[in-house]
Amino acid sequence: MTHPHYILLPVNPLFIAFSFAFAFLLNFLPWGSAMGVPDFVALVLVFWTIHQPRKVGIGVAFAMGLLMDVHDAIHLGENALAYTLLSYFAITIHRRVLWFAPLTQALHVFPLFLFVQSLQIALRLIVAPDAHFPGWLYFAQSLVTTALWPIAGYLLLAPQRRAIDKDDTRPI
Repeated sequence: MTHPHYILLPVNPLFIAFSFAFAFLLNFLPWGSAMGVPDFVALVLVFWTIHQPRKVGIGVAFAMGLLMDVHDAIHLGENALAYTLLSYFAITIHRRVLWFAPLTQALHVFPLFLFVQSLQIALRLIVAPDAHFPGWLYFAQSLVTTALWPIAGYLLLAPQRRAIDKDDTRPI
């Protein structure tokens, strides 16, 4: 027990909405055809689904998936299905993941990101007759998104860590 345990303040729903809007705008950036660009919406979705499953769930995942479908100009429902399943599986492991440190949490969410990417490429290969497998480097996105997990955890929990009234004599 070398690090303190914080009693977190309740999360502000406006901050959750802002984090989704910011992640959506990060996905808008013109990355070009670079492999390994993280899916910021999926990262924020899994984070809030694990930390606040009563506020962010499958409905939010479906809505964000539809927005990403429109943004990516792909088959309507591809990202919606992927994000919905991502949210469902994140809800199923949320109690277990919260017991671990951020680096170990990243190991738990890596299969979720890898599954979503596998599902998306499988749907593209099934639906589009002229589609081809993009190569194994395509899955670098899951690795980069997983590597960002501890940073996202620190940034998204920062507003909840501050004390309302700071007291130097209070140990917590």
